[in-house]
Amino acid sequence: MNNIVSTIPQIKNTDSGNFFVFAGPCVIEGEEMALRIAEHLTKVTDRLKIPFVFKGSYRKANRSRIDSFSGIGDEKALKILKKVSDTFGVPTVTDFHCAEEAAMAAEYVDVLQVPAFLCRQTDILVAAAKTGKVVNIKKGQFLAPEAMEHAVKKVKDSGNDKVIITDRGTMFGYYDLIVDYRGIPVMQQQAPVVLDITHSLQQPNQASGVTGGKPALIETVARAGVSVGVDGLFLETHFDPRNAKSDGANMLDLTLFEGLMERLTAIKQTINNFK
Repeated sequence: MNNIVSTIPQIKNTDSGNFFVFAGPCVIEGEEMALRIAEHLTKVTDRLKIPFVFKGSYRKANRSRIDSFSGIGDEKALKILKKVSDTFGVPTVTDFHCAEEAAMAAEYVDVLQVPAFLCRQTDILVAAAKTGKVVNIKKGQFLAPEAMEHAVKKVKDSGNDKVIITDRGTMFGYYDLIVDYRGIPVMQQQAPVVLDITHSLQQPNQASGVTGGKPALIETVARAGVSVGVDGLFLETHFDPRNAKSDGANMLDLTLFEGLMERLTAIKQTINNFK
């Protein structure tokens, strides 16, 4: 795991034996909110020796309704991500939505994320690979774990061995997702695996056009993932989830982040002691 994660610029604590974390708001709503969230996450992860990458989308292209908030402007949001990195000395990750955007995003962030619905798009995977950045591929909600081998291979065959897979749950009926923990060791044969503990609790395709969620189960999903041996965790967090402009229904309240990380770190340390 750390062979890839340690290549991310500015990342710390890769020798701690802990899981790593991608965390931050769903979308960059402004500079003040991003810096406020990043400051808190950095303090907690530094204290607990958790390798940390700040997450924020510069634009949300996959929205249910045309009037849903999608962003403050690509370049403006990307510059805020760069400011977070410069201010707190942490790497950043963002998702992009078409091949033409890969090079643009790569100028500002350290990890490029391929959205789950786009994980089979060859041109997007190749474009991400050619930037030379670490590439985090989200497993499609419609794919078996074994099928991610082909997405990973597209990146590696394009000359980039720095690949991570993130599992964000699998569709279960029309309005729910489940995490199949059997898939974690399967995908770890291909690349380090991250478990997205907030998107896994989404309830998409709601009649209102606004995605729902079950944030009360965040710790349950996270504990199971750490126990199974996932390499990293992904979560979205906000100091005011109810008023967040995207995905507030399944985000972790920022005030709960420290306690959650303390408990998950204790589980990880216990597991490490028995290896």
